[in-house]
Amino acid sequence: MIRVVVADDSAFMRKVLSDLFENTPGFQVVGTARDGREAVKLVAKERPDLLTLDINMPVMDGLSALEVIMKDCPVPVLMFSSLTKKGADETIRALELGAVDFLCKTGGSISKIDAIESEIIEKCRSVAGAKINKSKINKNIFAKKQEAGNLRRINIFEKKGYNVAQPQTAASIKPQSAQEKLAASVQQHKQGLTGMMAKRENPLLKKKAAPVYSSYSSSGSGTKLVALGTSTGGPRALQQVIPKLPGNMPCGMVVVQHMPAGFTKSLAERLNGMSQVTVKEAEDGEPILPGHVYVAPGGYHLTVTGNASKREISLNQDPPLASHRPAVDVMFDSVVKYGGDIVSVILTGMGCDGAAGMKKIKRAGGYVIAESDETCVVYGMPKSVVEAGIADEILPVGQVADAIMKRVRN
Repeated sequence: MIRVVVADDSAFMRKVLSDLFENTPGFQVVGTARDGREAVKLVAKERPDLLTLDINMPVMDGLSALEVIMKDCPVPVLMFSSLTKKGADETIRALELGAVDFLCKTGGSISKIDAIESEIIEKCRSVAGAKINKSKINKNIFAKKQEAGNLRRINIFEKKGYNVAQPQTAASIKPQSAQEKLAASVQQHKQGLTGMMAKRENPLLKKKAAPVYSSYSSSGSGTKLVALGTSTGGPRALQQVIPKLPGNMPCGMVVVQHMPAGFTKSLAERLNGMSQVTVKEAEDGEPILPGHVYVAPGGYHLTVTGNASKREISLNQDPPLASHRPAVDVMFDSVVKYGGDIVSVILTGMGCDGAAGMKKIKRAGGYVIAESDETCVVYGMPKSVVEAGIADEILPVGQVADAIMKRVRN
């Protein structure tokens, strides 16, 4: 029996979802909450197997409630999100905080819930069975909080006249003398002028410095290409892989993350902001460049065309494959022709999308990396690859980036 708590500020939605669960074998609603604060209290009291959580709620919003729940009493969470840019950004943030998956509200609210009842139940069964690692969630949340706190403390020390320009222990921080303050002020003024002149000379300064790429070939046939597929738990897994890749990665990477239209752009932008490589939502016809990661847009299959020396992205809206568009197998099938130049990666996700394509890649001489059970939120897609006996490496997600770089530099 899957014990569920439903949290939504809409009485209509609480009623509709509760009725859906109560009328579905294997589910039991153990409580409903009108706002985030009530949700936190209910989760602590009932310890449910699943929490459905709306983002926009009074008193305490869904993101704030999620952060508290994942700190104090982590449970599998399915978020409900609106189809807006703000809703997409908030959803990606929720997945970072520990939510397992999400569902979109049609037209801003689920007014036609009967059309997606089966999807809700399927998602909820999957999410309820997900593994929630409290220590890792807390580490991710509080590392960011600690960094923000350190910056605030540094600002306070600086305002009081302390010199914290170099990393020091609290005991070693000493007040600046008047002469030191004057010298520091002059130096800061010089640096400010230098920065202003640099901007005048080059007003189109870019956020990321242009990387220096190394060139190489695989058996004389051209450069490598990384193809990665993931689903449930993927956004968090990608954050443990892509930001670890160096800016001068000597090849490009294509990524399929099962996600609806409107959300992949927010995911790519979020990853780009924390990575040395350039991460973007893929566009039809654009070339695949070294040091770039291309995320398939929701609602489109991504394939790779061209020869080994010049590869391009091709997008299409062919029918979904096993209900997925983008589908990992569609992308994998398109890169089989590059043989030994392919490094393929499969991360956490429900189902078996990607396994068939990886078998073809393996037979063509490509390399296969699968995430291990210990770090998967849902050990479905990697499991199907491992059980097929085609994985060259089975690794926890934290080691995947190093394995990729080792292969593309060979």
